Amino acid sequence: VQLQASGGGLVQAGGSLRLSCAASGRTFSSYNMGWFRQAPGKEREFVAAISRSGGRTYYADSVKGRFTFSRDNAKNTGYLQMNSLKPEDTAVYYCAAGPNGWQRGNQYDYWGQGTLVTVSS
Repeated sequence: VQLQASGGGLVQAGGSLRLSCAASGRTFSSYNMGWFRQAPGKEREFVAAISRSGGRTYYADSVKGRFTFSRDNAKNTGYLQMNSLKPEDTAVYYCAAGPNGWQRGNQYDYWGQGTLVTVSS
């Protein structure tokens, strides 16, 4: 499975962005998906996860209520809708996929290349 993340950019605080993670291969619906982020000088951190069917999601406390993770298995794509963005959301965002993926990065087998989100104050 190859993952392609897109949708990052520069946005003012309070604004919104939608990230996409497009996957190749016919087994996309077999994988849980996750989003992680890494800010400059910081370790990678978990952002959100979604189950194979999209029926279950889980969010980091820092984004709960502001970010929404969804997926369209027919399009082999996952989406992270980010609202009420804050400067502390600035980071490179990575999508990941794996049959057992959830909250920890080492649970995922496949990773996208990352997309930069910059939130100005």
